Amino acid sequence: MPTLRIIGFIIGIFLITLATGMVVPMLALLAFDRTDDLSSFAWASLITLGCGLCLVLVRRPPNIHLRPRDMYFLTTLSWLVVCCFAALPMVLIRHISYTDAFFETMSGITTTGSTVLTGLDDSSPALLMWRSMLQWLGGIGFIAMAVAILPLLRVGGMRLFQTESSDWSEKIMPRSHVVAQYIVGIYVFFTLAAILAYWLTGMAPFDALNLAMASVSTGGFSTSDSSMGKFSHSAHWVAICFMILGSLPFTLYVALLRGQRTALFRDHQVHGFLLVLLVSSLTFSLWYWQHSEESLADAFRIVTFNVVSVVSTTGFALGDYSQWGNFACMAFFYLTFIGGCSGSTSGGLKIFRFQVAYALLKANLRQLVHPRAVIRQQYNGHALDEEIVRSILTFSYFFSMTIGLLALCLTLLGLDFVTALTGAATAVCNVGPGLGPLIGPAGNFAPLPDLAKWLLSFGMLLGRLEIITVLVLLTGSFWKH
Repeated sequence: MPTLRIIGFIIGIFLITLATGMVVPMLALLAFDRTDDLSSFAWASLITLGCGLCLVLVRRPPNIHLRPRDMYFLTTLSWLVVCCFAALPMVLIRHISYTDAFFETMSGITTTGSTVLTGLDDSSPALLMWRSMLQWLGGIGFIAMAVAILPLLRVGGMRLFQTESSDWSEKIMPRSHVVAQYIVGIYVFFTLAAILAYWLTGMAPFDALNLAMASVSTGGFSTSDSSMGKFSHSAHWVAICFMILGSLPFTLYVALLRGQRTALFRDHQVHGFLLVLLVSSLTFSLWYWQHSEESLADAFRIVTFNVVSVVSTTGFALGDYSQWGNFACMAFFYLTFIGGCSGSTSGGLKIFRFQVAYALLKANLRQLVHPRAVIRQQYNGHALDEEIVRSILTFSYFFSMTIGLLALCLTLLGLDFVTALTGAATAVCNVGPGLGPLIGPAGNFAPLPDLAKWLLSFGMLLGRLEIITVLVLLTGSFWKH
């Protein structure tokens, strides 16, 4: 079929790009004079390149336009295929099972940050670089999807932001691909700035490069088993800044560069996101200061870092906050669901859905008081029509149902209640660490059964692709005709 040929052609381009990207870890091996793992990456790159070329060499059909239903299939299939091939270097280098390699790769490319690997301090520099690159590529990939694809598919209320991007395309920039070029440029600039900032804190250049990619992409992979606990206090503040920058809408950065100097500061999402971080950090810091031996400054740094890491769905760890008591565990569990802004690299429910729900609540309460009044429901200058409200409610419902069903399946595999529930939540929200002795901030996902890792990998994919994009493929009507 012509449609399948064009989808295969596009996936082939992705695989060729992935194979080319594997050259970077090879250069890292040469820089560190460790050629023992060079052949592993070379073979993985050749296999990926060969499969990509086979798909591309099939002549692209002319004048074929993908319909929205084709975009659902392409989006899901491309993430799955890329993960399958990106896992090859980990299998060849660490000689781990393909289950663990796929889990680690899915966690990286969805910028979740959950890991099954230990001994990172002594790991191959190529492996560490590859993990960070997967997160970096996944972050920019999700920005592109959130800006260009999800509003088109009308997933989860993302059409709220379609008008803004189309306005910029028409009024400020002549072609939409220029918007993409600006976003890539901003993403690269933030990464370079993060590398420099980390290096100035005394971090080694290799660590600075990897952590910069993990911070800007809100991914959370570190080069140490201690995560960010290995590095200086100033590095913690650098991480906080770039985690926040990665969680804000990149389209607003574009508008800022193109002359709309107040666009970023007037956006309701930005206000809500920063307010959540400020209130949570200040309130929790005072509580932690009173219940620990830390100074007020250190308590504020530690709490702010962990709050920003969880809310932005980065997943960096600074100590084991699950040991702070039941209040801390419950607070961080709630923060897991919030997420950053639409059009950013972060996951979670996204702050705009909470704001829309609050706007709807206020409107309904006013309607109860004034039954005959005509109340306009708006958010961020956009009318909340029935389609947008229905989309947001549908997404929120299936988001909660996905976490519940995934947690139930994990308990069937023998996991305890806390591990199952927080593991499901952290996977679907793309946060990283869960709670409990196994998958908490001080642990990892290696002890889990293989089937649990596959289920969690699927949960990561669902969360990253906004759930409905994947679930629509499971309906019978999608495959008819």
